[in-house]
Amino acid sequence: MRILALDIGEKRIGVAYADTNVRIAIPRGMIPVDGGEFTEIAKQFRLEKADLIVAGQPRNSQGETTAQTEWVYSFIIALKEHFVKHNQKPPLVKFQDESLTSVQAEALLGGKRHEISRQDRAAGKVDSEAAALILQDFLESANFQQLEQELKGE
Repeated sequence: MRILALDIGEKRIGVAYADTNVRIAIPRGMIPVDGGEFTEIAKQFRLEKADLIVAGQPRNSQGETTAQTEWVYSFIIALKEHFVKHNQKPPLVKFQDESLTSVQAEALLGGKRHEISRQDRAAGKVDSEAAALILQDFLESANFQQLEQELKGE
Protein backbone atom coordinates (compact mmCIF):
# COMPACT_ATOMS: atom_id res chain seq x y z
CA MET A 1 0.00 0.00 0.00
CA ARG A 2 1.31 3.44 -0.91
CA ILE A 3 0.51 6.46 1.22
CA LEU A 4 0.79 10.18 0.57
CA ALA A 5 0.95 12.33 3.72
CA LEU A 6 0.05 15.99 4.01
CA ASP A 7 0.93 18.50 6.71
CA ILE A 8 -1.69 21.08 5.74
CA GLY A 9 -0.99 24.70 6.53
CA GLU A 10 -2.51 27.93 5.32
CA LYS A 11 0.63 28.91 3.36
CA ARG A 12 2.38 25.61 2.65
CA ILE A 13 1.56 21.90 2.59
CA GLY A 14 4.33 19.52 3.54
CA VAL A 15 4.32 16.26 1.58
CA ALA A 16 5.73 12.84 2.44
CA TYR A 17 5.38 9.36 1.00
CA ALA A 18 5.68 5.78 2.21
CA ASP A 19 5.18 2.27 0.96
CA THR A 20 3.87 -0.03 3.70
CA ASN A 21 6.20 -2.80 2.50
CA VAL A 22 9.12 -0.70 3.76
CA ARG A 23 7.31 1.43 6.39
CA ILE A 24 9.69 4.36 6.22
CA ALA A 25 8.26 7.83 5.62
CA ILE A 26 10.18 9.93 3.11
CA PRO A 27 9.83 13.73 2.90
CA ARG A 28 8.76 14.78 -0.63
CA GLY A 29 8.78 18.56 -0.55
CA MET A 30 6.21 21.27 -0.24
CA ILE A 31 3.19 22.52 -2.14
CA PRO A 32 2.41 26.24 -1.84
CA VAL A 33 -1.17 27.18 -0.99
CA ASP A 34 -1.71 29.46 -3.97
CA GLY A 35 -4.89 28.24 -5.66
CA GLY A 36 -3.20 25.32 -7.42
CA GLU A 37 -2.73 23.12 -4.37
CA PHE A 38 -5.58 20.70 -5.10
CA THR A 39 -4.32 20.08 -8.63
CA GLU A 40 -0.79 19.53 -7.33
CA ILE A 41 -1.92 17.14 -4.58
CA ALA A 42 -3.96 15.14 -7.12
CA LYS A 43 -0.90 15.03 -9.37
CA GLN A 44 1.34 13.83 -6.52
CA PHE A 45 -1.28 11.25 -5.54
CA ARG A 46 -1.32 9.92 -9.10
CA LEU A 47 2.47 10.01 -9.62
CA GLU A 48 3.16 8.21 -6.34
CA LYS A 49 0.44 5.68 -7.22
CA ALA A 50 -0.89 6.29 -3.73
CA ASP A 51 -3.76 4.31 -2.27
CA LEU A 52 -4.67 6.77 0.47
CA ILE A 53 -3.84 10.11 2.03
CA VAL A 54 -2.85 10.67 5.65
CA ALA A 55 -3.49 14.24 6.78
CA GLY A 56 -2.11 15.80 9.90
CA GLN A 57 -4.82 16.57 12.43
CA PRO A 58 -4.15 19.66 14.55
CA ARG A 59 -5.12 19.47 18.23
CA ASN A 60 -4.54 21.69 21.22
CA SER A 61 -2.44 20.61 24.22
CA GLN A 62 -5.50 18.91 25.76
CA GLY A 63 -6.07 16.88 22.58
CA GLU A 64 -9.18 18.85 21.60
CA THR A 65 -10.08 20.15 18.16
CA THR A 66 -9.31 23.76 17.31
CA ALA A 67 -10.23 26.26 14.61
CA GLN A 68 -7.20 24.94 12.68
CA THR A 69 -8.62 21.39 12.93
CA GLU A 70 -11.87 22.56 11.36
CA TRP A 71 -9.92 24.39 8.64
CA VAL A 72 -8.04 21.16 7.80
CA TYR A 73 -11.31 19.19 7.68
CA SER A 74 -12.76 21.78 5.28
CA PHE A 75 -9.61 21.58 3.17
CA ILE A 76 -9.94 17.79 2.89
CA ILE A 77 -13.61 18.08 1.88
CA ALA A 78 -12.62 20.55 -0.84
CA LEU A 79 -9.78 18.25 -1.94
CA LYS A 80 -12.16 15.32 -2.33
CA GLU A 81 -14.55 17.56 -4.29
CA HIS A 82 -11.64 18.46 -6.58
CA PHE A 83 -11.08 14.77 -7.34
CA VAL A 84 -14.78 14.28 -8.12
CA LYS A 85 -14.91 17.43 -10.27
CA HIS A 86 -12.05 16.01 -12.35
CA ASN A 87 -13.68 12.60 -12.74
CA GLN A 88 -11.35 10.87 -10.31
CA LYS A 89 -12.30 8.67 -7.41
CA PRO A 90 -11.76 10.67 -4.20
CA PRO A 91 -9.02 9.16 -2.05
CA LEU A 92 -9.52 7.48 1.28
CA VAL A 93 -8.24 10.00 3.85
CA LYS A 94 -7.12 9.15 7.35
CA PHE A 95 -6.16 11.69 9.99
CA GLN A 96 -3.15 11.41 12.27
CA ASP A 97 -2.42 13.61 15.27
CA GLU A 98 0.25 16.15 14.33
CA SER A 99 1.01 17.46 17.81
CA LEU A 100 4.51 18.92 18.02
CA THR A 101 5.59 17.56 14.62
CA SER A 102 6.82 20.98 13.46
CA VAL A 103 8.95 21.33 16.61
CA GLN A 104 10.33 17.81 16.07
CA ALA A 105 10.97 18.56 12.39
CA GLU A 106 12.92 21.69 13.28
CA ALA A 107 15.04 19.68 15.71
CA LEU A 108 15.72 17.07 13.03
CA LEU A 109 16.79 19.81 10.66
CA GLY A 110 19.43 20.87 13.15
CA GLY A 111 18.06 23.72 15.12
CA LYS A 112 15.51 25.49 17.17
CA ARG A 113 12.68 27.52 15.69
CA HIS A 114 14.73 30.73 15.51
CA GLU A 115 17.74 28.91 14.00
CA ILE A 116 15.94 27.56 10.91
CA SER A 117 16.71 29.88 8.03
CA ARG A 118 14.02 31.77 6.17
CA GLN A 119 15.26 30.06 3.01
CA ASP A 120 14.67 26.61 4.53
CA ARG A 121 11.22 27.70 5.76
CA ALA A 122 10.31 29.09 2.33
CA ALA A 123 11.51 25.86 0.70
CA GLY A 124 9.13 23.95 2.97
CA LYS A 125 11.77 21.75 4.57
CA VAL A 126 10.11 21.94 7.98
CA ASP A 127 6.68 21.24 6.45
CA SER A 128 7.93 18.25 4.49
CA GLU A 129 9.78 16.82 7.47
CA ALA A 130 6.65 17.34 9.62
CA ALA A 131 4.59 15.43 7.02
CA ALA A 132 7.12 12.58 7.24
CA LEU A 133 6.83 12.52 11.03
CA ILE A 134 3.03 12.44 10.80
CA LEU A 135 3.25 9.58 8.31
CA GLN A 136 5.81 7.66 10.39
CA ASP A 137 3.49 7.86 13.42
CA PHE A 138 0.66 6.58 11.24
CA LEU A 139 2.79 3.70 9.91
CA GLU A 140 3.65 2.64 13.45
CA SER A 141 0.05 2.60 14.66
CA ALA A 142 -2.13 1.68 11.67
CA ASN A 143 -4.12 -1.50 11.23
CA PHE A 144 -3.14 -2.34 7.65
CA GLN A 145 -5.59 -5.22 7.29
CA GLN A 146 -8.46 -2.88 8.15
CA LEU A 147 -7.13 -0.26 5.73
CA GLU A 148 -6.94 -2.83 2.93
CA GLN A 149 -10.59 -3.72 3.60
CA GLU A 150 -11.61 -0.06 3.54
CA LEU A 151 -9.78 0.44 0.25
CA LYS A 152 -11.62 -2.54 -1.23
CA GLY A 153 -14.91 -1.10 0.00
CA GLU A 154 -15.64 -3.93 2.43
